[in-house]
Amino acid sequence: MTTRIAWIQSRYQGTVESTHRHYLAEAQKLADQGVDLLVLPELFTTRYFCISQDSDNFDLAITTDHPHLADWREMARTLNCVIVYSFFEKRADGLYHNTACVIERDGSTAGIYRKGHIPDDPGFNEKYYFSPGDTGFHPIATSAGVLGVLICWDQWFPEAARAMCLRGAQILIYPTAIAWDAQEPDDIKPTQCDAWITVMRGHAIANNVYAMAVNRIGDEGHLTFWGNSFLCRPDGSLQAHQDHTDDGPEWSVADFAQTEALRRAWPFFRDRRTDDYGVLLKKWGTP
Repeated sequence: MTTRIAWIQSRYQGTVESTHRHYLAEAQKLADQGVDLLVLPELFTTRYFCISQDSDNFDLAITTDHPHLADWREMARTLNCVIVYSFFEKRADGLYHNTACVIERDGSTAGIYRKGHIPDDPGFNEKYYFSPGDTGFHPIATSAGVLGVLICWDQWFPEAARAMCLRGAQILIYPTAIAWDAQEPDDIKPTQCDAWITVMRGHAIANNVYAMAVNRIGDEGHLTFWGNSFLCRPDGSLQAHQDHTDDGPEWSVADFAQTEALRRAWPFFRDRRTDDYGVLLKKWGTP
């Protein structure tokens, strides 16, 4: 019932190709760990281009048959593990998504998730680049477990987490690129990071599932990515956690049987009032 889960928290290396090679080398370090699942950060091979609106950045998008994806399919075979690979997807001319491809141990595609919630904030101009995903919130069944793959901004929405778990997700997975802006006062930065961790721990508790986020680190323009990648248990307690200085792979062990035990003790799913949740389907509540 246990799954060995790994992730890589690292930084942009200056070019797409050097960053791609860097992460492959970091993944290779896990060869002797017997990992079942490897998760990579959001859009990790490119700089975080959403800092600004620049049409030339669309040239960074790749299709699902790109050689980089082929390299990670080969890595899945080498490590004998499932890989969650995040990338800027060119789906068609003029149609782009923020996408995660889940690669099975044999290199095949287990499933695709396209980011559903798209932010638009100073320094995070994602609505300029990404069409909202059309995959819905459906978990992806793999040999390493049933994965509720979501992406970054999705992590703030309990509805997405709940939908994944109602459909059988055993772990919520959030590839992420989140950072502090240099113009923000230093005293609010720890609060922001704590809120980010806390909301995902809350999703884990409310659904009694494992949850994890994998963030990048380093400075890019006026953004400082804060790392703090983590894995938490179905009771919300942190099982593994990196700070903003840790650079490289980390791994831990998850026991998905904890979900059944906790749902017997904390029967949140039993006591849900689905007959009275119609307001959740509205943009705003009614009197």
